[in-house]
Amino acid sequence: MERALYGPGGFFVSGTGPAAHFRTSVHASPAFAAALARQLTALDEALGRPARLDVVDVGAGRGELLRALLAHAAPELAARIRPVAVERAARPPDLPPEIDWRPEIPEGITGLLLATEWLDNVPLDVATHTPDGWRHLLVDPATGEETLGPALSPTDTAWLTTWWPLPPHPPLPSPVIKEFASGAAPDDDANSLIDDGGHGWDGRWGRVEIGRERDEAWAEAVGQIERGLALAVDYGHLRDARPVDGTLSGYRNGRQVPPVPDGSCDVTAHVAMDSVASAGERVARCAYTVVSQREALRALGADGGRPPLSLAARDPAGYLRALAAASAAAELTDPAGLGGHWWLWQPVGVALDPLVAR
Repeated sequence: MERALYGPGGFFVSGTGPAAHFRTSVHASPAFAAALARQLTALDEALGRPARLDVVDVGAGRGELLRALLAHAAPELAARIRPVAVERAARPPDLPPEIDWRPEIPEGITGLLLATEWLDNVPLDVATHTPDGWRHLLVDPATGEETLGPALSPTDTAWLTTWWPLPPHPPLPSPVIKEFASGAAPDDDANSLIDDGGHGWDGRWGRVEIGRERDEAWAEAVGQIERGLALAVDYGHLRDARPVDGTLSGYRNGRQVPPVPDGSCDVTAHVAMDSVASAGERVARCAYTVVSQREALRALGADGGRPPLSLAARDPAGYLRALAAASAAAELTDPAGLGGHWWLWQPVGVALDPLVAR
């Protein structure tokens, strides 16, 4: 998975970028960046309006979110922002010069660290249960054929025991949700690698995605903050509702495809948000909050509600603008789509609004 996504010619380091293949909140509506700009303003006040306010976007794509945040920020605030895009792909030629571009998260951050749909692309291992216990699943990147691999390490087994325990009875499969770039439906065989139980192993318990490396990646990211806020936004799940058979999926050109790690498609899996949050809390030593995107955006003023009809009589043009904004926000807050994202607020050394205190 690491090689397919980030190696030479990998999906995220070549081509036109993620926006051509799947739709994120950043691309769906300017209301997303506007809400984050309000969060950034509140954080700036809590930090005492520092002379330099870092805004670090991890998994920055082609810099779309940082560009939008700079456009939404008030001039006085924008002048103090040091925007940093963290991405393994080459710097886009049209990126504004004020945006720093680097492959690693910088140290000593005072400000906001953003990770919007980054963690779901941090590589992980997949395992399945056998009569002899948990075993890795291996996949041939040329054919997509799966075979049983070695037994899990004690560390990975401990992670599963804590964060993805077996239910008392074999559960029913659950759906995978992902927003497509073009609104297209998945290919007929898109889930062939994750739904087919006829492999000869104990498929009654499905397969699981071991999130330990994501926990470590998030803890390392949070550890780079001196004072500020780490905010992760991603598709995910919690321990009491882990998805049967996991969520491993592939996406290419706006369609769901088999998750074959050959570099031709995005290979992604939803995030165990509570496990990630716990790993970050051990570093930040501050309370965290995990809420749905729907709740988060409403708290930040993007609720998707229709403007009052009385506005149409007083200001028809203003009513149409407000209606368009509400429609855009409604897409972001739809619980069946992007509103189903989880937001993880992880403050470090700063007291924030009660919204970010668990």
